[in-house]
Amino acid sequence: MKYAVAILKKGEGRVVKAGGMWIYDNEIARIDGAFINGDIMEIHDFDGYFMGYGFINMHSKIRIRLMARRKEHEINDTFLERRVRDAWNYRRTVCDTGCCRVIFGEADFLPGLVVDKFSDVLVVESLALGIDRLKPKILEILVRVLSEDGIRIRGIYERSDAKVRQQEGMERHKGFIGEPFDTRVEIEENGVKYIVDIEDGQKTGFFLDQKYNRRAIQRLCRGKKVLDCFTHTGSFALNAAAAGAASVLGVDASDVGCRQAEENARLNGFEDRVSFRCADVFELLPQLEHSGQRYDVVILDPPAFTKSRSSVKNAVKGYREINLRGMKLIKDGGYLATCSCSHFMDQELFTKTIREAARGAHKRLRQVEFRTQACDHPILWAADQSYYLKFYIFQVCEEL
Repeated sequence: MKYAVAILKKGEGRVVKAGGMWIYDNEIARIDGAFINGDIMEIHDFDGYFMGYGFINMHSKIRIRLMARRKEHEINDTFLERRVRDAWNYRRTVCDTGCCRVIFGEADFLPGLVVDKFSDVLVVESLALGIDRLKPKILEILVRVLSEDGIRIRGIYERSDAKVRQQEGMERHKGFIGEPFDTRVEIEENGVKYIVDIEDGQKTGFFLDQKYNRRAIQRLCRGKKVLDCFTHTGSFALNAAAAGAASVLGVDASDVGCRQAEENARLNGFEDRVSFRCADVFELLPQLEHSGQRYDVVILDPPAFTKSRSSVKNAVKGYREINLRGMKLIKDGGYLATCSCSHFMDQELFTKTIREAARGAHKRLRQVEFRTQACDHPILWAADQSYYLKFYIFQVCEEL
């Protein structure tokens, strides 16, 4: 097949040459041949050296997203099936596949595409024009590959409604792919049951990336008084209750989220030990401190305070504030679980921010462990955007 060819400027393409997947608009010298946005094309270095195949979008600053590096790996049905099978075989090996992220964009070498599996339902998010055109074939292959393992997918729902699609010149969209079905799906994770609203819940309906971090806090919570901030639909709070916590308070600014969390508590029979409060965490934490409330375990799982480099400074203030306030609410020798899900809040900066919060709260921290996103969200080295979740557990001690 004859492809158009994108030729890089001399000295450019450093990210791709280091193993990354993106080529930016200012790295391309010229494009030889006819194409339309979303087309696959060859990428050559300035001297004609073949660098790979990728799809182009002139509306995006990420001008080309790489799909393959070898000349013989043309982007056809055989190639896509190999990618899908590799992604599924990886999940079968490393994680519980009852609910998991089956495809994670660049980290599975299918840039711009996310597919989450909730029991027997798939939720797909497509964020790039080229992958959007390949999406029907990829989903067809995925359903077939899963069926070979006895997994019958009863429905697929699309949640391609993120704002980032507009930066690609694409409309935001959500809806059924194929026959309609009940979009409230019951799942079980770490022995805890949830109702996942895949139509109107955040992102694809549930944050699978914290699966094993939720399990990690269970051993801290038996018989303890627990505060779970930014509880969303109650996942950390319910893991604490499942571990035998004496009492759990979950807090979230979303009234819808709190109602879903209460429903999930009833589903598990935890309503006698778990309660939820709809409140702004930044306002509530000082109130709890001033009223004399103290907790054995405090969990901080905030949304991303920054989604760009330009707003990192303000994000640091937010992370510092909630961690300082959270530490002040912890009994001497109690535990703090704290995280950031922002790619731009890197591990070094997040660690520095927590250290500053501890100093401000006059607390000493003993690190129990550091964790990242669940292994079904693999971190592809050289593709920095695939590493975003940082999760610490500390013991919090009074200063001597």
